Amino acid sequence: MPVCSALNSLLPIIFSAARPKSSRRTLAARPAPGSLPDPPSDSMTSQKTPDNTPSPPRGCPSIRRAMMPRDTNAMGTIFGGAILSEIDLAAAIEAQRHWEGRVVTVAMDGVEFHHPVNVGDLLSLYTTTESIGCTSVRVHVDVWARNRFGAGGDMRVTEAHVTMVAVDENMNPTAISEAPRS
Repeated sequence: MPVCSALNSLLPIIFSAARPKSSRRTLAARPAPGSLPDPPSDSMTSQKTPDNTPSPPRGCPSIRRAMMPRDTNAMGTIFGGAILSEIDLAAAIEAQRHWEGRVVTVAMDGVEFHHPVNVGDLLSLYTTTESIGCTSVRVHVDVWARNRFGAGGDMRVTEAHVTMVAVDENMNPTAISEAPRS
C-alpha cells in the first residue's frame, strides 16, 4: 500500500480522537476514506460532517510544522508569506512524486486565506495532484491548523493551486514523461 494511502486510512481515526467523547462516532459508523464527496473549494461549510465536526483533509500529508514567533506579522498572527512558503514546499514535494528531477514554481492560483493562524498552531499541509501536463504538474494544497491549546479542533485555514514545471540541469522545461518515476 502506498504511504499516502496508508496515511489517509488513518485520518478518520486521528480526527475521531480529536472530538469530544460525546460527539465521537465508532469506526464502524464512519464511512470509508474517500467515500465522502470532495468538498467544493469555495464553500467552508462543506468541510463539516453531519455531526458538525471537521471532515478529514483531502490529499496526501506533505508537511507538518509548528508556527513560531519569527513567522508573525504586525498583527501578531502568522504572516501570509510564511504560509505561502510552506505551500510552495508542499507543492514541490507532490510534484516530485511524478518527476524526480528539479521542479520550479511558475504559478500560485486561487490562494484563499480562510482563517488566521497563531503562534504555536500546528500547520498540516495536504496535497493532491490535479493534472499533469507535458512539462508541468498542477497541485492543490489544503492547509489545516490545530490550535496550540486544543481548542476548536482542526480547521482548514488556507488553500491554493500551484503549478510546478519540471526543469533540466540548465533550468529549461523538460518533459515529465522522460523522468524516472518512483
